[in-house]
Amino acid sequence: MGRIVYVNGRYVPESAARVSVFDRGFLMSDAVYEVTAVLDGKLVDFDGHLERLARSLGELDMENPLDSASLLEIHRELVRLNGLDEGLVYLQVTRGVADRDFAYPQDATPTVVLFTQVKSLAESEQAGTGIRVVFVDDLRWGRRDIKTVQLLYPSMSKMEAKSRGADDAWLVQDGFVTEGTSNNAYIVKDDTIITRELSNDILHGITRAAVLRYARERQVRIEERAFTPDEARAADEAFITAASTFVMPVVSIDGATIGDGKPGPVARRLRKIYLEESRKSAV
Repeated sequence: MGRIVYVNGRYVPESAARVSVFDRGFLMSDAVYEVTAVLDGKLVDFDGHLERLARSLGELDMENPLDSASLLEIHRELVRLNGLDEGLVYLQVTRGVADRDFAYPQDATPTVVLFTQVKSLAESEQAGTGIRVVFVDDLRWGRRDIKTVQLLYPSMSKMEAKSRGADDAWLVQDGFVTEGTSNNAYIVKDDTIITRELSNDILHGITRAAVLRYARERQVRIEERAFTPDEARAADEAFITAASTFVMPVVSIDGATIGDGKPGPVARRLRKIYLEESRKSAV
């Protein structure tokens, strides 16, 4: 039967899941999404994801179709139905179904879809070896703080990185790194974590917020500012954060080996802390 997915109030086998061809998420990418990690069958940073979902919907003038309690119940039920111990829950909300028009309707009923994915998160093989990134021009739209499904350019950038022998791309605009294709980017220099400040230029990462909070609580120095590709190549360490990777060390940037070419101590420590704290607070 495969996975059980949630579509507009119903739990159905993935083979029976249907969304209208006139859904604006399909026609116009008129939709937002969230991805929540699952550890030990529990949801990580769930409140943060719901807060960002509400913000994204508000920025697009879209109604939030479900309250927090209902969304928590749906997430938990999908985890239960699919026997998910470790992995991800994907949530997408579209503006709904309407005949194709650039002017969006004011009265459409939102479409809500959720599904699970099995993924090794805590014992990720890449976390032990680190990943390689390359630089790609950032040609995305200007509202990256809204978590929309407009993901074609990030997808193309990731594929370009793979064609160049890397795992991912860091995007560069006006001479400064913005973020990764699906993650926030960090470098470490002289025991200081440097990462881009929050603005419309980057996604306000939920994992980012948690990791920086844990770092500050442990007296780690942090500079929230833009950094250049040259600074990145000369960094002592580098890493990314995302719900699907937690803290992931970066060992090569645009062909330059970072540190000794192995995951650095700051990234390793933050990953350990994040896993410990997430297991304590997961719901």
